[in-house]
Amino acid sequence: MSRPRSPLSRLLTVLLAGLLAGLVVAVAALPGSLLAGAATKAGFTAFDDLPAALRTPAQPQRSYLYAKDGRTLLTTFYDVNRSDVPLAEIAPVMRDAIVAAEDRRFYSHGGADLRGMARALVANVTGGGTAQGGSTLTMQYVRNVLKTDPSRSAEERAAATEQTVGRKLQEIRYATALEDRLSKDEILNRYLNIAYFGSGAYGIAAASQRYFAKAPADLTLGEAALIAGLVQSPDQYSPIDGDKQAALERRGYVLDSMVDTGKITAAQAAAAKAEKLTLRPTDQPNGCTATSTADTGFFCDYLRRWWLTQPAFGANPEEREQALRRGGYRVVTSLDPAVQATAVAQARKVYADGAKRALPIAAVEPGTGRVLAMAVNRQYGLGKGETMNPLISGGGSVEGYQAGSTFKMFTMLAALESGRTLSTGFDAPSKLPTRYADDSETSCDGKWCPANANPERMDGYRMMWDGFGRSVNTYFVWLAEQVGEDKVVEMAQRLGITFRSKADADFAAHDARNWGAFTLGVAATTPLDLANAYATVASEGMYCAPTPVVSVTTPDGAKVPVGQPSCKRVLSEDVARAATDAARCPVGQQSAYGQCNGGTASGVDGIVGRPVAGKTGSSEKNATETFVGFTPQVAVAGIAANPDDPNDLVGSAVQSEVIDAVARTIRTAVDPLPVRDFTAPSAALAGDPQRPEPPRPSPRPTEPQQPQNEQGLPADIMRWLQGRRG
Repeated sequence: MSRPRSPLSRLLTVLLAGLLAGLVVAVAALPGSLLAGAATKAGFTAFDDLPAALRTPAQPQRSYLYAKDGRTLLTTFYDVNRSDVPLAEIAPVMRDAIVAAEDRRFYSHGGADLRGMARALVANVTGGGTAQGGSTLTMQYVRNVLKTDPSRSAEERAAATEQTVGRKLQEIRYATALEDRLSKDEILNRYLNIAYFGSGAYGIAAASQRYFAKAPADLTLGEAALIAGLVQSPDQYSPIDGDKQAALERRGYVLDSMVDTGKITAAQAAAAKAEKLTLRPTDQPNGCTATSTADTGFFCDYLRRWWLTQPAFGANPEEREQALRRGGYRVVTSLDPAVQATAVAQARKVYADGAKRALPIAAVEPGTGRVLAMAVNRQYGLGKGETMNPLISGGGSVEGYQAGSTFKMFTMLAALESGRTLSTGFDAPSKLPTRYADDSETSCDGKWCPANANPERMDGYRMMWDGFGRSVNTYFVWLAEQVGEDKVVEMAQRLGITFRSKADADFAAHDARNWGAFTLGVAATTPLDLANAYATVASEGMYCAPTPVVSVTTPDGAKVPVGQPSCKRVLSEDVARAATDAARCPVGQQSAYGQCNGGTASGVDGIVGRPVAGKTGSSEKNATETFVGFTPQVAVAGIAANPDDPNDLVGSAVQSEVIDAVARTIRTAVDPLPVRDFTAPSAALAGDPQRPEPPRPSPRPTEPQQPQNEQGLPADIMRWLQGRRG
């Protein structure tokens, strides 16, 4: 309930109007007791009637992104460069300096200091120096809040700085109400966290970083006096963007005021004045193009894209973007600095920074979906040689890259899930006629007949173990026919493979049953999708949606319910264990049933030095080269490609380098972790690997050996691929 207006309140209105009309001498002659009484009686406003922004501050603050360790700063996001700090984390000399500079009677008045206002008005009329404001810190705080409150209209914000009697009276009423409820220290803390100190720095935390690259708790006397002096005219006095000499003179004024208030001695003031101004200008990074930790721009971009999909931050992408830039969140991301550094170094070891060919690498934690690293030999940005395309995660114009035989994993899983065992045998020929029509010269009686890349190493009786280890094309095309190609496509989607290419999406949706080449990896994917799919196998069938964060905290310390693992079982444990057992073969290790007899990435065992599994992949004509490897604790995928020109074939020679890069990234990820082994699959899924070979199939008619592509793709598929590249 509002108090009735007193005669003093009415008198104050007349006096202020008179002052603004030029009756300065009359006001200056008023008794001090009358002025002090009027300060608390003028149009009283109850605290509960104050605008919400004054009762509960909600000023824009920058959001901080940290690495997984919670200490390594990646970047910040902001529209306004400010961040709140408690009063206890602000140096006492800074608190004393701002009071001495702006409101010496701060601890004795009730929110409005009419004597100070009258003195300032007299000085402004009779003096020739700098204009004095006469507003208390509390009144300045009110003005700062109202002119920046995002919940108010532009007209209302503009009115907060109008030179009118009504605005001044409103400030007095609001300031008095605040002082009735809040302590002086609370008001001082709020003021220091919102005041503008020039050069884009709002609040003492931003200002101390902007000018001296330090926390406000570490400010010296001279530094505090300089910052306090900026408030009166931030743009004019800024030692970075304004008049450095004027800033020093203002610093001297603040130091003298601190002597007058008894906070420092004259000797301390003299010593501080004699100090040479040593600035350490620091630009606060803003957004993904300004990540302070090198080479994390693509991860930052992935996080931002993820953020814009989260309803917890707003009803639509625009509101979520604003929340990121104004909400003051503390975001602890999933990025592991050590794994990221290794992945970046390895990508640049294969291809130089900015080379036309690239090696995007992604690392994912099985069982959580947390993205540990996203690296590529590119700089994130808009400059020459830079790119903002999501080369690692896909999206926008980036559909992905063919990953070759890594897709055989999905065929193996579909077969195991259908009841087949790891011992499923087939006498794999060099070329396999299929049911798909093919009118090319390489067809077998008008049918597509894919070929093995290396008949000497691949042909003959194979089971899943050595079929996967040796990457036998004809074995897996045959196996996909037995299971149903649509089941293989569905398995890939179940494990998180997203078809970003319209051609791929259409094939999957409308003709998956006839997508015979799918098992050979003709669909486009990304390192992130591929790593997460294999992470699902590593976690024994638990698919977890990829996430770039560990926690998100609001400025008041509340946890936002986002970023926690979102997992579901998509495979039985035994099926996943069986596929893992076969995936030990390519990397030079032995399966639990002793059935590995050769692999395409046998050097991985020696690099990782603990239980590991994985798969290589070469696309048509070696346009891309891929390796994905995993342990129970990490899955890493890398795909060598030219992201801008699919017709630029990377060649087979780079495969060993891709394998090495991925293996060394895995090694960095697991080195600090205890050694964990894979669990062997059941005997039921292993089958009977000792059974005798079945009869070999009848010889097929001898056909002229025509030159063909490595995967033996049919002409219609080749035309489709060429169309995608062209």
